Amino acid sequence: MTGDFDAQHRELLQHEAGDLYQKIVLEGAVAKDDARIVAGGPEHETFAFLIDLGLVALDSSTDTYLPVDPAIVQSRIVAPMGQRAAELLAESTGWATTFAELGLAYRRTAPADLSIVELRGLPNINRFLTAAVGDAEHELLTAQPDGARSAAILDEAIERDTRALARGVKMRTLYQHSARRSVATREYVDQVIKAGGEVRTLDEFFNRLIVVDRRLAIVPGAEGAHVAIVVHDPSLVAYIVDIFERFWERARVFTDRESATEREIADDVHNMTVRMLVEGHSDNASAKRVGVSTRTYAGYIASLKVEYGVETRFQLGYAIAQQEIRDKARDRAAGGAGSDT
Repeated sequence: MTGDFDAQHRELLQHEAGDLYQKIVLEGAVAKDDARIVAGGPEHETFAFLIDLGLVALDSSTDTYLPVDPAIVQSRIVAPMGQRAAELLAESTGWATTFAELGLAYRRTAPADLSIVELRGLPNINRFLTAAVGDAEHELLTAQPDGARSAAILDEAIERDTRALARGVKMRTLYQHSARRSVATREYVDQVIKAGGEVRTLDEFFNRLIVVDRRLAIVPGAEGAHVAIVVHDPSLVAYIVDIFERFWERARVFTDRESATEREIADDVHNMTVRMLVEGHSDNASAKRVGVSTRTYAGYIASLKVEYGVETRFQLGYAIAQQEIRDKARDRAAGGAGSDT
């Protein structure tokens, strides 16, 4: 026996060795030449284990083995294990810190042949996002389409985002107009704005993206939500930032003082719905573009029918087309009148 004990030794003590120890305690002692423990005896190896543990000790005056109080033995066995556990914990922390430093260097300066990296699986994507946002030093640009996000996702996001804002990172977030109807989203936005972030909403659909310090961008992969693409190439990142800035300039500020803004947003949603209808998109595609459910989008269509005084979609399309013709004729007339003056 070496004195280095593990789970197998503990199980032995819980069963065979423990049973033998209890027998010795009941008997008071065991003779050195007892047939059970001598070489070749049925319990020789188990008894040797008890000796190695220190749970039995030889009394030279009587030439017998006596049981030892387990409380005395425990500190000799358990204390080194605790020390090794503390050393392993410190070592694991050191490894984690080293990997974190290497990960930071990798995310900030990717090799040329890794200017575009694919991430697969939501756990991998979320871990990378958390690390990337944690690395941010100056600016975060985020675009979150598809309307309102779930309360659980927003709870995770608010902790991550407020930490970044507390470090002095500037943060701008873009939603679709439909997100304004979500209580959870409004609460999230309120906290982000109080922490120094900016939030705006836009009428139409856009792709999800996150840009960190204008040095890397994370965008969806072609295969859906479980794949993301990390872009390090400076030219591509600059192009993505330019797209974001164009959306941002057209978007409306998300605030609680929205009497006039709400009317403007209602007009945006109205115009977007008309546009989807005129372009002939399906209800599913149109609902996604507007950022609402198919059922809600059907409600928008129903409201348009009432507005134009028609009963069918065919009639609605015709009425919208006629209205556009009249509007264009009026604009041309107004332009001509203006040029004569």
